[in-house]
Amino acid sequence: MTDTTETLDYSKTLYLPETDFPMRGGLPQKEPELVKRWQEMRLYDKLRASAAGRPKYVLHDGPPYANGNIHIGHALNKILKDVITRSFQMRGFDSNYVPGWDCHGLPIEWKIEEENYRSKGKEKPDLKEPAAMLEFRRECRAYAEHWVSVQSGEFKRLGIEGDFDKPYKTMDFHAEARIAGELLKIAKTGQLYRGSKPIMWSVVERTALAEAEVEYQPYESDTIWVKFPVHVQLTGGAISVAPGSKELADHFENTIQIGLRAPTHLIGASVVIWTTTPWTIPGNRAISFSNRIAYGLYEVTAAENDFGPQPSEKLIFADALAEECFAKAKLAFRRLRDVSADDLAAITCAHPLKGLGGGYEFPVPLIAGDHVTDDAGTGFVHTAPGHGREDFEAWMDAARDLEARGISAAIPFTVDDAGYYTKDAPGLGPDREGGPARVIDDKGKKGDANQAVITALIEAGNLFARGRLKHDYPHSWRSKKPIIFRNTPQWFVYMDKDFGDGSTLRSRALKAIDETRFVPASGQNRLRGMIEDRPDWVLSRQRAWGVPIAVFADVDGNVLVDEAVNARILEAFEAEGADAWFAEGARARFLGDLASDPKWIQVTDILDVWFDSGSTHAFTLEDRPDLKWPADVYLEGSDQHRGWFHSSLLESCATRGRAPYDAVITHGFTMAEDGRKMSKSLNNQVFPQDVMKESGADILRLWVMNTDYWEDQRLGQTVIKTSIDAYRKLRNTVRWMLGTLAHDAGDEIAAADMPELERLMLHRLAELDKLVRDGYDAFDFKRIARALTDFSNIELSAFYFDIRKDALYCDAPSSLRRRAALQVIGKIFDCLVTWLAPMLPFTMEEAWLSRNPDAESVHLEQFPAVPAEWRDDALAAKWKKIRTVRRVVSGALEIERREKRIGSSLEAAPVVHITDPALVEAVGGTDFAEVCITSGMRVETTAGPEDAFRIDEIGAVAVVPALASGKKCARSWRITDDVGSDLEFPEVSARDAAALRELKALGRI
Repeated sequence: MTDTTETLDYSKTLYLPETDFPMRGGLPQKEPELVKRWQEMRLYDKLRASAAGRPKYVLHDGPPYANGNIHIGHALNKILKDVITRSFQMRGFDSNYVPGWDCHGLPIEWKIEEENYRSKGKEKPDLKEPAAMLEFRRECRAYAEHWVSVQSGEFKRLGIEGDFDKPYKTMDFHAEARIAGELLKIAKTGQLYRGSKPIMWSVVERTALAEAEVEYQPYESDTIWVKFPVHVQLTGGAISVAPGSKELADHFENTIQIGLRAPTHLIGASVVIWTTTPWTIPGNRAISFSNRIAYGLYEVTAAENDFGPQPSEKLIFADALAEECFAKAKLAFRRLRDVSADDLAAITCAHPLKGLGGGYEFPVPLIAGDHVTDDAGTGFVHTAPGHGREDFEAWMDAARDLEARGISAAIPFTVDDAGYYTKDAPGLGPDREGGPARVIDDKGKKGDANQAVITALIEAGNLFARGRLKHDYPHSWRSKKPIIFRNTPQWFVYMDKDFGDGSTLRSRALKAIDETRFVPASGQNRLRGMIEDRPDWVLSRQRAWGVPIAVFADVDGNVLVDEAVNARILEAFEAEGADAWFAEGARARFLGDLASDPKWIQVTDILDVWFDSGSTHAFTLEDRPDLKWPADVYLEGSDQHRGWFHSSLLESCATRGRAPYDAVITHGFTMAEDGRKMSKSLNNQVFPQDVMKESGADILRLWVMNTDYWEDQRLGQTVIKTSIDAYRKLRNTVRWMLGTLAHDAGDEIAAADMPELERLMLHRLAELDKLVRDGYDAFDFKRIARALTDFSNIELSAFYFDIRKDALYCDAPSSLRRRAALQVIGKIFDCLVTWLAPMLPFTMEEAWLSRNPDAESVHLEQFPAVPAEWRDDALAAKWKKIRTVRRVVSGALEIERREKRIGSSLEAAPVVHITDPALVEAVGGTDFAEVCITSGMRVETTAGPEDAFRIDEIGAVAVVPALASGKKCARSWRITDDVGSDLEFPEVSARDAAALRELKALGRI
C-alpha cells in the first residue's frame, strides 16, 4: 500500500457535477432582473439586427383594450403569441412582434364621465360645443395612454418580447388617419350607406351595438299570447266586427252583395301570436306564417281563467302547438277545420291595441316568412319590423305587395334612445297619463312598458295568456345589461351589394374563409356560419371618443365622394388626429369651395371600434417596413370569431378583396379549477400578477404550454402546484447537465465512433428535432412540452443519465465512454434549452448564460442543426427491446429495495431468464449490468423458476434477484471481484485504479 491511499479522499477524485445554477429557481426575484437585462442590452433591437434579410414571419397582435390591469386571459393570449414569434425567430425567420392597443370606445368614456364628472358632482360638458368635445377627447386619450403604459410593463414581466417602444395604438394620429381612409375607400365603392333598420341598441350606453359587442346571458322575460281579430276584408274596404255579434251576422248575410274576399269560415276568428317582448306589440305591423306548417281553426268549449278567450271564440293555431297553447290558457277546445296558407294570405287582422290612444287603426296583414316554425309559440310570428332583423326582412320582402293592397309599408319609431315610447306608440308614449312607458331604464333594469302593454291588451280583450320564460337574451358586452332592438337611422356597409366585379362583401369573405387555415379547424365553420347569416355591418355609434365617420352627406344619405375633400381630411388627421373633425370651422376647412352648398351635412357619428381594430392591418402590417401584409397568423380567443377575426375579415375584404391573414388560431377561456367561470363574487379568480409574484412567470407559461389551449382550460392552486412540480423536475435536469458539463470532454468524437447508448441519444435528438419543429409549425405546444418533459424525466434522468453517472463520475479522463457521454450531454443541453427557450424564456436564458457566460442571450440563437445521419431506427428498435428487458429487472429490484434486502441496485447481480431470441440477441450485445445499474448480471435463455419476478405483458422475461459477490469499491461503490487487484489502490476496482493513476499522472490528485 502506498501513502497515496492513506490520505486520498475518493469523492474529490470523481467528476461530480459542479454548477452555480441553483436548484431553486427563485423566479420572482430572478425574472425581473432578466427583464431589466434584456431592456438594457436592447435585446429587441439585437433580434431585429440578427434576423435582417431572413424571410418574415408575422403574427399580428389583436389589440387588448387599454382600460385596466391585465387578467389571466391576457396572460394566456400573450404567452401563446410570444411562443409563436420566438419559435419562428429561432428557426430562421425574422419574426417581429409589434404589440398593439385598442384605445377608443365607450368603456373609456364611462370612466372619464365617472372619475372626472359624476364622482365630483360636476355636469358633463355639452359635447356639441367644439371646445368641450376636444377637451373630453383629450381626457379620454390621457386615460388610454396611462393604461397602455401599465399593461406594457405587465406584458414585459410575463416575458413577452416585442417592440414596446413603438407599439401601434388606434388613437395614434397616423392610425386615426388610416382608419378614416379605409372608411373613405369603402364609401368610394358605394358600399357605405345610411339606412333605417332595427339594430341592437344599448339604452344604458345610448348607442348602437354590433354583433361583436353582444353576449347572451340568462334573463327572465314576460311572455304573452295575443289575439289579433281577423278583419272582414271587403272589396270596398275592411271592417272589424266582434266575434258572435249581430253586426257580424248581418255582414255575413250580405257577403254576396258586398263581395267578401276573406274566407267566410275565418270571420270572427283571431290569429294568436306568442312573444317574449310584450313591449314590441305597439310596433307590430304584420303577422308571419309559414307555407310549410299545418294550421287549424279551433273553438273554445270551456274556459277556466279570469281573462282571455271565452266559450265559442274561434282561434287559429299551428296544429302542432294548439294543445299546448290551450293548456297554457286553461281552455277546453275542439278543432273545427283546416286553415290553408291561401286562407291566411287572404286575410288581414285588426291590431290588438286598436283604439288605444286613438291609434292602431291600420290593418295587420299576414305574410309568408321562411323564419316561421312550429317548434314553439303558436306557429305565427308577431312581426314588428322596427324591432327585429327577421321581422324587418320579412316586412321589406312583402312591402311592394302590401303597398299595392293599399297598406303602408312605413316602419314606425316606437322607442327612443332612452327606451321610452314615442308618439308612434299612441296611448303608451308622451300622450299617456303619467308620461311615456319605458322598456329599460338607465341602469339596465326592466321598465314599465311590458306591464303597460299587457294591461292594455287585457282591457281590449286581446290577451290570450301570459307567463314568464327564462332564456338567453342579448346583453351589452361592455355594460353587461340587456339591450333592445330598435329602428334608427345608422350608417351601414352592404353585405350583398355587387362591387362591380360580380362579388359582394359576403361572397368575398366566404371565399377568404375557405382559403384560410384555422387552428383548430372547427373555427372555420364557426366564422363561416356567422358571415353567412350576418346582416349589413352597422358602423355608426352615437358616442364621442373614437374616429368619426368622416364623410359629408345630404339629407337622403348620399355621400359626397370628392378626392380633394378626402385629401384634406386625411392630411389633417395625419397631422392633428381625428380631433380635427370636431374643431371649430371643420366643415369649411374640409369642404373648401363646396362649403357654400348647404346640402352637405357633416356626419358626427363615431365609427364602431371594431372598424378601428379591423383596420389595424392597414396601418400596422402595410405601413411598417419591418412587417408584411398579409399576416401569417392572427391569434385570439374564440369570442373573436364575432370580434376581431370577423371585423378584420370584413374590412380587408371590402378594401382589398381578401383576408388580412393566412391563418387563424383560436384559444379558449380560462375557468376556475372547478370548471366554473372566474368571477369576483365567487372569489375564484387567479391573477397573473399574483402567480408571478409568488411563483414566477415561467410557471404560468409552463401551465399554458401544457394545456389544450384551443379549448377552455382550468387554473387554480392545485393546477399551479402541478406546474411548479413539473418545472422543478425540468430545472433539476438542466441543473445536472450544467454541473456535469463543467468537466472537459476533450477532442470531438465522431458520432459513428460513440458507444451505442450515446448514438441512441443522438437518434432521439433527431426524432425530437422533427417533433419540435413540426409541433411549432402546428402550434401544438402541448405536444412539444409533453415530449420534452417526458424526454427529460423518463429518458434522461431515469435512464440515460442514471446509467451514465458511473462512467461520467468515475471513468478516467481519457475514457471514450465518458468523453462521448459528455459531448452528447452537451448536444442534449443545446437542443433542450433552445427548444424550450420560446416556452420558458427566463429559465432557459439563465441556463444558457450559466453554460456560456460570454454569450448575449439564448434568444439570439437558432435551434441547433441536427444531422440527418443521427437518425438510426434500427438501433432504436434494438434498444426498445433492451429497455423492455430492463423494465422487468427494475421491477424485480424495486421489490428487493422495498423489502430492504438491498439498499441500492449496485448490491444486486440478478439472473435474467429470456426466452425470446430477439430479446436475447439485443441484450447480448451490451453490458447489461451497466444498463440495469447493477454490479453483476447473468442472462439465461431458459424460462426461469415459477417464483421468478415477471410482468404480465412481458412474458418472455423472468428475473431471479441475487446479491452481487465481491467487495465494494470505495470510489464507485460497485461490488466487484477485482477490488484490491491494483496494489497502488487496493480499495478500489481495477477500472477505478486505472482512472486514479491517470489522474495522478495529470497532477489532479
